[in-house]
Amino acid sequence: VIGKGMNPPQKILFPSEKIYMNWRQKRRPGAGLYNLGSTCYLNVVLQCLTYTPPLANYLLSRQHSRFCHQQGFCMMCIMEAHVRKVLYSSASAIRPRAVIRDLRFIGEFKPDIPGDAYEFLRCTLSAMHRACLSGSSDFDISSQGATIIHQIFQGILRSRVTCLSCNTVSDFFMAFLDVLLKIKGASSLTTALEGFVTPKHLDGKKCFKCSKCKKKVAASKRVTIHHEPRVLTVCLGRADERTSRKISQVVEYPEYLDLRPYMSDTAGEPLLYSLYAVVVHSGHACLEGHFFCYTKASNGQWYKMNDVTVDSCGIHTVLGQQAYLLFYAR
Repeated sequence: VIGKGMNPPQKILFPSEKIYMNWRQKRRPGAGLYNLGSTCYLNVVLQCLTYTPPLANYLLSRQHSRFCHQQGFCMMCIMEAHVRKVLYSSASAIRPRAVIRDLRFIGEFKPDIPGDAYEFLRCTLSAMHRACLSGSSDFDISSQGATIIHQIFQGILRSRVTCLSCNTVSDFFMAFLDVLLKIKGASSLTTALEGFVTPKHLDGKKCFKCSKCKKKVAASKRVTIHHEPRVLTVCLGRADERTSRKISQVVEYPEYLDLRPYMSDTAGEPLLYSLYAVVVHSGHACLEGHFFCYTKASNGQWYKMNDVTVDSCGIHTVLGQQAYLLFYAR
């Protein structure tokens, strides 16, 4: 087997033994968030991150801001202040002003133009990771230090390519912070994950250059999860690749997910994950409509969070949605 791909982190910036997967303090749910224009896409992501236990535990401890020397924009300091405000506020809703003010530093977003929750999540985690590197310019997702963001959200994929001429096996590794799944024809999350790890045939334009045959050959490629993340974020791809129309089909997802069947090593103990947040997109087109979410608070209760409103609900309601983003924790 020929192995290629990412380098191990050069420097561990945050030790994994300091990560607490369970809430350190139990309390009622926090405040809702005002929609300041067309900012529901941003509100749902902020709420899901606020109720990600290992991240919230870290942000509430103020470990970042106490030692931060960043001049100007720092996504970690913004999130730290935001999470404290949401969880400790006596108000029923707050305005996420700091996030709106610095939107242009997070990505190509504007408060009065509808945005995509998945894109905003990726940009936010990237901005938080960069803030942990405190302005390091040679930003590279795989070789940079293992920050708190990578320790929580990052897993590793293995892409195993087998040459169909000489059967040489080549392994490529890459880091991921989320998994984007094709859902066309998939009735459930497990079906979509099975599709994700099913071997694909490479020929024609996607030919693979075999290092042993020294030429482009037909090959078989299989992607599996090689190292599981502490928090698994899944995007159910609802934009049709050809037409960009929204795929509105129901995709069932469980409260508890075993990741073991989708790993490079399928033998061994089950790798159990528990659902703690769901982002839902309502509307017929991808670029319009509305985002709201369901999150599990530290008291173990589920809540529907729709901009300013926060209402308790049961797990059956949570599991019956047209989900767009799913958040699972080990």
